[in-house]
Amino acid sequence: MVEKEKALEEHKKKNGKIEIMPKVPLNCADDLSTYYTPGVAYPCLAIKENPNLSFDYTARSNMIAIVTDGTRILGLGNIGPEAGMPVMEGKAALFKKFGGVDAVPLCIATTDEEEILKFLKNIAPSFGAINIEDIESPKAFNVVNRAQEMLSIPIFHDDQQGTAVVAVAALLNAVKLAGKGKDAKIIVNGAGTAGIGVVNLALHAGFKNIIVVDSRGAVYDGRDEDMNDFKKMMAKKTNLGKMRGSLADVAKGADVLIGLSKKGTFTKEIVAGMAEKGIVFALANPDPEITYDDAKSAGAFIVATGRSDRPNQVNNVFVFPGIMRGLLDVRAKGINEEMLYAAALAASKGAGKNLGPEYILQGVFDKGYPKTAAEIAAAVAEAAIRTGMERIARTREEIKKGMRERLKRYARAEKRVLKIS
Repeated sequence: MVEKEKALEEHKKKNGKIEIMPKVPLNCADDLSTYYTPGVAYPCLAIKENPNLSFDYTARSNMIAIVTDGTRILGLGNIGPEAGMPVMEGKAALFKKFGGVDAVPLCIATTDEEEILKFLKNIAPSFGAINIEDIESPKAFNVVNRAQEMLSIPIFHDDQQGTAVVAVAALLNAVKLAGKGKDAKIIVNGAGTAGIGVVNLALHAGFKNIIVVDSRGAVYDGRDEDMNDFKKMMAKKTNLGKMRGSLADVAKGADVLIGLSKKGTFTKEIVAGMAEKGIVFALANPDPEITYDDAKSAGAFIVATGRSDRPNQVNNVFVFPGIMRGLLDVRAKGINEEMLYAAALAASKGAGKNLGPEYILQGVFDKGYPKTAAEIAAAVAEAAIRTGMERIARTREEIKKGMRERLKRYARAEKRVLKIS
């Protein structure tokens, strides 16, 4: 565990984690004439005639915004936009290191849905995509859905879509190892942003027997208590047998238990009551619904958490850089379930020959991860082309080659940083 004092010292010493650097020389009058005035007028006029040329003549094609209102920061809750900035800076750094994506954190001083949507609309001309981050549920769903309808760039919600991709990738490998199929009984504990995202993508992947559980118990069609529009939508597609009761009630005999809720929600008794070779994903952060050791001692065959100090870390960072790389490389107009599922399939294949009960996904520092990240990017790009969401078409090899070059440039820059430090 990182000590508080060290974390504070490092953030203060560096004044945050990111900076912006020019990628053109500015060493003489000729450089100024080319890249500033008068030369800059020519791309301006070209873009005026055809706004899509902004992807060619500016950094827009590789630039995204990370937008939060500070209402649901990490496991800290509603701490406000200023306090959310360290997390957004960290996210920007991860996009750059693992995907070669330039990201600008924008922590905004409003929690009003209409104002957030207006803000997204107004900044869209500067970016190739927008990453919505740490906005409270269910407002986040409305913001993402409405913004995607309104804008012609991808609105990616990592809490929802990133979590869904990495969880489904892990799920595909886990059920394979356990000898279970798409009819496995899956309990998803948590009906917020992440939970509903996982359920949607798992359904798209072909899993049929899913029950969603919230703080009131099983969600089912016809339940009157504490049902927002998104839970009602889930109730139409899951728990078709209309099972009722608590988490402990519906988890009996379950093949898979996925937690996207809070610390301590899963007990050893609940895990012990699962089917043979039970699979437990306790993904609450920073503390899981049940510890790895407790779940294993209760009889679980495969246990995954969001933590890096135990086997089977299931963390969004494994997938979101590659997803965004693929979106940007074809200048996607949006994002859909087919693209997300393509990312999940590519991510699931990364474990390769090492696949086992304690290795259902790669880690981002594993030797083969850069190749997997490039495969994720290529899969997303291909799915975008298949579904008509691309502005330009690029081949799988072009995508992978471009990502390798970007990551090499970052590695060289990282070495310079290490020398300065």
